[in-house]
Amino acid sequence: MKFVEAAADLLSPSEMLSMSGLEFITGILDGRYPAPPICRTLNYQMVEAETGKVVFRGTPNFGSLNPLGTVHGGWFGTLLDSCMACAVQTHLPTGSAYTTLEYKINILRPLLHDDEDVLAIGTSVHVGRKTGVAEGRIVGTEDGRTYATGSTTCIILDS
Repeated sequence: MKFVEAAADLLSPSEMLSMSGLEFITGILDGRYPAPPICRTLNYQMVEAETGKVVFRGTPNFGSLNPLGTVHGGWFGTLLDSCMACAVQTHLPTGSAYTTLEYKINILRPLLHDDEDVLAIGTSVHVGRKTGVAEGRIVGTEDGRTYATGSTTCIILDS
């Protein structure tokens, strides 16, 4: 996976607010802006972005395991939070920001580390002036099976 590094290179809040949400997200996708450090930590990266849809590809590694030897629920939750919230962000106009208000996930089947790559697909359902709602799912790239689903509500913040 390719990552743009250096925390000093993260954009300031004023730089992020100077562009639309879609401009910011596509800037990360094409490497003009650094990916969030959590992507490196949890071994995933953005692979697709358009208005209302963002896709991440990831592979759980040994560090993602719980004591039972399966992928920790937090790994599923982080991927789903990322793709769903970013799908909401693609709708935001210049000068607006957001944060996750709540999210829910359902893990339907376990993953093992290095099991296979998965796609986390986030799709917006509604984005208004104050809230955004999105759905997400994690699917295997080889078997196409759904491993987890989720939903989120984001609060939209005006600068």
